[in-house]
Parts: sequence; structure tokens; C-alpha cells
Amino acid sequence: MSAPGVLTPPATDHALRPPALQPRPDTPVEVFAPLGEALPLVCDSPHSGTAYPADFGFAVPLADLRRGEDTHIATLWGDAPRHGATLVAATFPRTYIDPNRAVTDLDPALLDAPWPTPLAPGEKSRLGFGLVWSRLNASTPLYARQLSVEEVKGRIRRYWQPYHAALQQAIDASTFRFGAVWHLNLHSMPNNAYERLGLRSDRPLADFVLGDRDGTTCSPEWVDLVARTLRSYGYTVAVNDPYKGVELIGRIGQPQLRRHSLQVEIRRPVYMDEATREPNAGFAPLRAHLDALMGVLAAYVRQELAGGRQRA
Repeated sequence: MSAPGVLTPPATDHALRPPALQPRPDTPVEVFAPLGEALPLVCDSPHSGTAYPADFGFAVPLADLRRGEDTHIATLWGDAPRHGATLVAATFPRTYIDPNRAVTDLDPALLDAPWPTPLAPGEKSRLGFGLVWSRLNASTPLYARQLSVEEVKGRIRRYWQPYHAALQQAIDASTFRFGAVWHLNLHSMPNNAYERLGLRSDRPLADFVLGDRDGTTCSPEWVDLVARTLRSYGYTVAVNDPYKGVELIGRIGQPQLRRHSLQVEIRRPVYMDEATREPNAGFAPLRAHLDALMGVLAAYVRQELAGGRQRA
């Protein structure tokens, strides 16, 4: 049963989650600590939340709205803490407010009054996918109304800020203790990603797209390790095509300070039916491969930490 004030979608994906990953409508973010030896590995899933606040007030079918979710992503990466990683996961949907956007990336046309401070809406807001989504696609408005300034401020205060605070705490704790951090920002992408982004490509969408904002948010070695490992499992991998990464990796990634941040997108048909959100036959193999990948990355981080101690 849903908690008061929360709309909960059909429970298909919830039933597949380990008990620790059950959605928590009473809190905007869940943090899963490392099990056993802690490493400076931080994973975050900002878009896999499925607890829809009752004050959302959207004007589209819930089934259509759910296409904005990175459904199952927190579950697929749910074994990360076994490898010493911290896993941070949102419980609220990105269509309500998006933790992977700056608070200034807001379309003023969505509001019923002027925002009290300067805004800087970018390309994502132009497409309708800014801090607060205004559209499902080019022809479908998400709301039949404008939102009040106080309404959006409340979403920022109750959801966006707690998510950023939890993720920043995990990043800062790793860098304070180890002098370094390796961060994975976890997502899924629709099969029509090129079309959705208004792009044309003669290449099929890869199974995985790794984004490092054109080589600026992490070491090339970190990107190469993730790509080579995934390809060894039989997946196709692209880098920065078509997703380069947005707010979170741009803020966290400072490789010159040993703060490495990489966005990882998974093509949804690899593991689920996009229409029903039901896991498909690829779900269990993918989860096993991501578990194995985390083992490879944990070994790399241990090696890097040992090398850093020797250099010191």
C-alpha cells in the first residue's frame, strides 16, 4: 500500500528489488553503505525513483510519465556495496524534479510568476527536460497549468537539496579518507535516444554509453577500463555518443584532484520492455555482469590506492 501523499506505480519492479532497495516514500534519498572493506567508490542513481508525490499535478497518463524513469537501475547496480562502494539512490521521479540538473536550469515559461533570482535555462530546458520537466516529448506538455514559484522551491528544498547533500557527503567522505574518489553516475536510456535528442545518426545506439564530458571528468584509463570490461561481456559501448554527462559528473569530476566521475547509460531494451517496464531475459545476466564489473573496478581502485601510498 502506498504511504499517504504518494502515488506508487504498479509493483512489478518493486518485487524484484532486494529488501534494502525498496522505495521509501518517506525520504527522498537512500544511501547504502559499503559492506565489508570500504573503498572510495561512489555510485549514484538519480533517476530510478518510483515514488510519485501526490502534489505532482501532472496532466498525462502515469504509464507515459514513467517513461522518464531509469526503472530498475538502482536494482541492477544493487550489489555495488558488496564491493566496497557507497550507493546513493533517489526515491522520487526525475520528472518531478531532476537531481542531475542545476537549480538554474529552469524554464521560466513553466512558472506563474517571475523566479526571484537569475535563471540560466539550457538546452535540456529548451527540450522540456530541465530541472523541472515541462514536456514528455516535443508534442506533449507534462502539465495543463503553470507551477507556482513556491511549489518549485518546495521541490528543490525537499528533494533536490537532500539528494545533492547525500551524494556530496559520500564524495567528501571518500576524498577525506582516501585522498581520491571514483564515481559512477548511473542511468538508462531509451532505445530512440537519438530521435529524442533531436539528433541523426547512422550508427545504432550502443548498449552502454559512457560520458566523461569530452575527457574532462575522469582519467582516460578509468573510461577505458569500464569500456573494455563491458565489451568483454559482449555489450557494445560508445563514449560521449550521444550522452556526455550533465550536472553531477561536471561538478564532481576533477581528475587533476583524483576525483574521477563517469556517467554510465544502459540501453533499456537490454534489460526491460520499455512499454511495460517489465524486466526481460537480459535482466539477470546484466545484473551479474554489473556485479562482475564492480569487482574489476574495486580491484583497480585498490591498486591505485596502493600506488598512491608508494608514491607518497
